Amino acid sequence: SVHSASLDSVDLKGRSCLTLKDFSSDEIKRLLWVSGDLKHRIKHEKQYLPLLQGKSVAMIFEKRSTRTRMSTETGFALLGGHPCFLTSQDIHLGVNESCTDTARVLSGLCDIVLARVYSHSTLEELEKEASIPIINGLSDLYHPIQILADFLTLQERYGSLTGLTVSWIGDGNNVLHSFMMTAAKLGVHLRIATPKGYEPEQSIIHEAQKLSKQHGTQLVLTSDPMEAAHGSNVLVTDTWVSMGQEDEKKKRLKDFRGYQITMQTGSMAKPDWTFLHCLPRKMEEVDDHVFYSSRSLVFPEAENRKWTIMGLMVSVLTDYAPQTPLMKF
Repeated sequence: SVHSASLDSVDLKGRSCLTLKDFSSDEIKRLLWVSGDLKHRIKHEKQYLPLLQGKSVAMIFEKRSTRTRMSTETGFALLGGHPCFLTSQDIHLGVNESCTDTARVLSGLCDIVLARVYSHSTLEELEKEASIPIINGLSDLYHPIQILADFLTLQERYGSLTGLTVSWIGDGNNVLHSFMMTAAKLGVHLRIATPKGYEPEQSIIHEAQKLSKQHGTQLVLTSDPMEAAHGSNVLVTDTWVSMGQEDEKKKRLKDFRGYQITMQTGSMAKPDWTFLHCLPRKMEEVDDHVFYSSRSLVFPEAENRKWTIMGLMVSVLTDYAPQTPLMKF
């Protein structure tokens, strides 16, 4: 098909991924296709694909993590590569060695860096000086690898992404920012409810409005969770109190009253509605009734963190061409 041909010619080799804002519609679809393809071949067909044999990834973690660490370590090793895990005890970015020097040193020692950092500017500094790809494992501004996993999960569940409506009910944070940079490019409508004072960044709203116009999708911003859930296929939330915000916890819990996702929230959505949460989850964000229901996709979503990080690594480090037919987007 014409579309398949346009995705066949997408070349991501050598690219960094700090935000999906920098990736076109076809580039994001290509990443999802490669991820789904690797999952099919390795998980279902039990093939051994040492595509990253002889390659290594430096994983820099300023913040702890279950899914990002495990998905990268197990995924990279499954593809025959070697993951090196570095905490801020091992590598104190910008403190005991400048970002510039670290980037140059790592460029000579490994093939790719995945960094989970507090400040997005740390990633930009690394990327400026490195001669190898830098992958954002989460920053205060964006969480691109989470969004790839979320859209692969929805693609598997609904068979196609175009025309889906995703509703975000929660904090205007890095995960939401990444949804806003991606949804329109996949033909997905976005309805966002954040309490007053917790809106997404103004510049990101502006960019998302431009993308919506360009791709003909809807973007709704409100402070009413029920309005956001109206007519939706997918309800999404995330933690209200991120690492580093513990001192604001009491105030935040008060400000987010009424934002917990329950079956009542779901009653506003379409009959086929499902639920996503990037985890770790707290009771106040979503009740057990929704979280452990058959509508909840949180555990397949967590597993897909692995297949999408593998898809991304393979796409930027090799000339791999997917073997399975193109998914329907």
